[in-house]
Amino acid sequence: MAIESLLVILLVGAIAGWLAGLIVKGMGFGLLGNMVVGILGAFVAGLILPQLGVAIATGMLGAIIHATIGAVILLFVLRLIKRA
Repeated sequence: MAIESLLVILLVGAIAGWLAGLIVKGMGFGLLGNMVVGILGAFVAGLILPQLGVAIATGMLGAIIHATIGAVILLFVLRLIKRA
C-alpha cells in the first residue's frame, strides 16, 4: 500500500469518525479514536449497504459519506451494548 493511500484512509476515517461523533451525540473518542471508528465504520458499511442495495456516490465525498454511515451504525451498536 502506498503512503498516499494510507493517508487518504486515515483522512477519510478521521472525518467520518468526527461526523459520526457529531451525529451520535456524546460519542466522540478524540482524534485517534475517531479515525478508528471511521475506518471500522467504512468496513461495517461495506458489509451492510451492498446487502441492502444502497449505492453511494463515488470519489472522496462518497467514501466519507459511506464511512460516516457505517460509523454511525457502529456507534449506535456500541451505545446499545454500553447500556446493557
